[in-house]
Amino acid sequence: MSNVLNILIIEDEPAIADNLIHVLEMDGYQVSWFATAGEGLNYLKANDPALLVLDVGLPDGNGFELCKTIREFSGIPIIFLTARNDEIDRVVGLEIGADDYVTKPFSPREMLARIKLRIRSRPIPESAPANQQKGPIQHSEDDLYPENFDYGFHGQMLGFTAVEFKILDKLIQVSANVLSREQLMIAADMAPEASYERNIDSHIKAIRNKLKKVNMSERIKTKRGFGYYYNAQDSE
Repeated sequence: MSNVLNILIIEDEPAIADNLIHVLEMDGYQVSWFATAGEGLNYLKANDPALLVLDVGLPDGNGFELCKTIREFSGIPIIFLTARNDEIDRVVGLEIGADDYVTKPFSPREMLARIKLRIRSRPIPESAPANQQKGPIQHSEDDLYPENFDYGFHGQMLGFTAVEFKILDKLIQVSANVLSREQLMIAADMAPEASYERNIDSHIKAIRNKLKKVNMSERIKTKRGFGYYYNAQDSE
């Protein structure tokens, strides 16, 4: 059985797709490319690619909406590739479940590095820790508990992405201790680039929005000028 990883690209501009395909195949990846949301979604439902590069503007749909659909059945790492550079678009993309956001024009080599990073960060069920085994779950004192690389509350899983889970998990592990953006980047296996530091803020906002479902968004605290910390005693 082949160990070659498959990267799924959903992008309607052939020139952009060709550049990315060339770099990926030169690095030993297999690539599946589709120009429409429908074709890409059908492929993903029938296969298990290692990562998805997803354009936002597609001829038959919106990449944001497609991402939300995918997150209903798959935890595949998703990198948005788009010409939309507004902060609100980046925040929305991360909040709905994407793991990274790259704007056009972009460096194919940089994209390759980001793809490798996200693949390394992907949770592997075969290596699941004890708290993911079947049977009674060991809840934390506030009943926010980890399970299958996600956090839940009273049986409701909150749908964190791989990056969000790693950030929240690290904050909970060192509860009440402030972590800098750089420390959270390291915890989430994010590339050590200055441009990534503000992405942490977007991920924190997404985490807070998901904790808000169970009235816990106030537990993620901001220490201005330093970073973030988790306070299990605070709820809305």
